[in-house]
Amino acid sequence: MLRSEPAATKKAVSSYLLWFGLWAAVTLIGIILTPHPDGHGTHRQLGLPPCASAFLLNRPCPGCGLTTSWTAFLHGNIGKAFEAHQFGPILYLAFTGSAFASFWAWKHQRYFVYSKASNRALLGFVIVFVAVCVYRFIVPPASYAKNPFAPLSATTNAKAS
Repeated sequence: MLRSEPAATKKAVSSYLLWFGLWAAVTLIGIILTPHPDGHGTHRQLGLPPCASAFLLNRPCPGCGLTTSWTAFLHGNIGKAFEAHQFGPILYLAFTGSAFASFWAWKHQRYFVYSKASNRALLGFVIVFVAVCVYRFIVPPASYAKNPFAPLSATTNAKAS
């Protein structure tokens, strides 16, 4: 499905090292944050604004709950991770796998060659992801009825500081 071929220089595959660094930064941030009890809103501990979709429509955008999901997953709460976003743990594991594969490719000076089969698998995943996101938009979790501009809960604020 996926194969690698030699690259002429390490510079040619330097983006793989950047991808691994991004994964390391996201993982560290996820370990430091505390999952928000509502299943979404953990990103607000980073000073980011609430999701516009949640605020204006009381509906989750495709990314709503991913920060909470990844943070819960990294804290060992698998059930909460899947509650926050059905694809959260799957995406984090895929991100982790691709980060380590990228590090390997960078270290061994190789680049990846994608096949039709891997492209079809990715397309299938994207179709299922979009279907789940459409369902979440039509039938949102109960926590989206709350005001997303409300302050974070006191326990979350205390743990975040």
